[in-house]
Amino acid sequence: MKYWNSAGKRIQCEDMGKISILDNNMVNMIAAGEVIERPASVVKELMENSIDSGATKITVSIEDGGRKLISVTDNGCGMQADDLEKAFEPHATSKIRTSQDLRSIATLGFRGEALASIASIAQVKAASRTKEPSILLSQESCGAGSSIEIDCGIKGPVMPCNIDYGTSITVRDIFYKLPARRKFLRTANTEMSHITEQFIRIALSNTSLDLSLLHNSKQLYHLSADQSLRSRIAELFSNEIAESLLEISSSEKSMQIYALSASPELSRTNSHLQYIFLNGRFIRDKFISHAIREAYRSYIEWDRYPVIFLFIKMSCDDFDVNVHPTKTEVRFYNSNLVHSQILAALREKLLSTAQTVRAKLPVEISEISTESKPASKIEYSEKINQAMAEFFQKHRHGSSQPHFSFRPAGNSLASVQHQRQTAPSQTADLSESAAKQKFIQIHDCFIVTETEDGFVIIDQHALHERVMYNDLKKRTSAGKLESQKLLIPESFQITEIQKQAFDNHQEIFEQLGIEIEPFGPKTMAVQSFPTLLSKACAVDFVRDLLDLLCDAGKNPDTERLLDDVLNMAACKAAIKAGQQLSDNEILQLLEYADSAELSGRCPHGRPTTIKFSVTELQKQFKRT
Repeated sequence: MKYWNSAGKRIQCEDMGKISILDNNMVNMIAAGEVIERPASVVKELMENSIDSGATKITVSIEDGGRKLISVTDNGCGMQADDLEKAFEPHATSKIRTSQDLRSIATLGFRGEALASIASIAQVKAASRTKEPSILLSQESCGAGSSIEIDCGIKGPVMPCNIDYGTSITVRDIFYKLPARRKFLRTANTEMSHITEQFIRIALSNTSLDLSLLHNSKQLYHLSADQSLRSRIAELFSNEIAESLLEISSSEKSMQIYALSASPELSRTNSHLQYIFLNGRFIRDKFISHAIREAYRSYIEWDRYPVIFLFIKMSCDDFDVNVHPTKTEVRFYNSNLVHSQILAALREKLLSTAQTVRAKLPVEISEISTESKPASKIEYSEKINQAMAEFFQKHRHGSSQPHFSFRPAGNSLASVQHQRQTAPSQTADLSESAAKQKFIQIHDCFIVTETEDGFVIIDQHALHERVMYNDLKKRTSAGKLESQKLLIPESFQITEIQKQAFDNHQEIFEQLGIEIEPFGPKTMAVQSFPTLLSKACAVDFVRDLLDLLCDAGKNPDTERLLDDVLNMAACKAAIKAGQQLSDNEILQLLEYADSAELSGRCPHGRPTTIKFSVTELQKQFKRT
């Protein structure tokens, strides 16, 4: 046979390298590259082994971010001397026996790679003791337990030792004989953060365990056994998150879902606080992540991620966990079913829960200064003004500090009440509760109205945007929107890409009631436009719509695309910030706030209303 090298040069058979069989230690070191990425990987594998052993108490001790030492001690079933020696052989496991076992894996570990991989790249000492006497060594000679030491794959003999029931594994100097791997380890703080994350994942899915984590002899966590999931979340994260969690449960088609999901205002800029567990195993799955994102649509902004702790239970026959060495990826046999059930369970809970945002005043007067003398009333007033300014800046990006310049006397509350008495016809079409509300518009942007226990600040554009979106969605679901012919067609130039987008999505234009026809070379004209969007500029709307369709590509999610179009249409048609409203318009908007579905959030997920309670105000003014 003829052979050529990469440069195209012919080579002789004798010039070719010979195939050799790698020894077991080399095999383990290569496997370690897949299983053991960093010290956190060691912690994960050892803690999972402890859980599989039936342990109820696990202590993890770390030094120098795991680079110097990792120690995991448990009170599990332990191992006898002969099993202890076998445990560090490649593909040695007590969790599967035949190929049939791979179809119903109920343990966290099963591949038999972890201990052999760890022992091939570090100095390892393992000690274990069962509650039964050792078979190979008498209790008198072995001190009831057995131990073994391994130095980068070189095993020593099994020796007797004194140890309590369970297993203790100590890993020192990870990658010390592999400088190329060791140099990629980060600082102790960085590596410790990864270890802490692995600890948290296991702690969340095993609330019945007593767990401890120490770093450089300092205790970071001690989680008591039989702790509720909510209280464990409070200890691992914060009371704020734990107290805001909504409880969600669903059971359908042999799939059980339990979740604690935080309120939308606690959303994050990344998905780090999304914890998904399948039968107690932490996993990552794009279908589940998409279901969570879709469930929170219209509750949070598109670039934010909800905080959620999701636990799924299903038969082992319905998924395959043996698709990746780290076992964090699974393959569902019916991923669409998993997606739809999670989406339905989360969405149903969110729809049935009031989502009014409660205000959090940035400055607590009682905490301003406890050491200095009490501040004067003027200082209190300045602090409150500062707090309100920060509040408006936070909840309305780009706005300047408000001066609270109220509308003229003709639009005061007294005038409104007088107007209602003298001109009741203006409010005849409103509900009795809405017509009785007290309100005031500030900066032609926000509406303040009184409630039973405080007051509410409403973003007039955001609320009307939600109302318009609901109306548009309802109408498009029933058929196409009503439209009217323009007296004078409005023409605009169109690019070839926009023309293709128009041709590919003509059904959307028909559903919206927008009629467009050619009007010359590279020119189109808007002939008809929906009456519901009459306040929007027809040409500007169509241009923005074409841009949106261009970004969607050739084969977009049709439902998602239409929803994005309706979001844009609602934004264009809604009243604007800075637009002065009549009293009747304000009253009508307040009635919408009481009746509209999801009125607490605009379609983009921003809050429409912020609620202040009298109790909070009394605290700020030192009345309590």
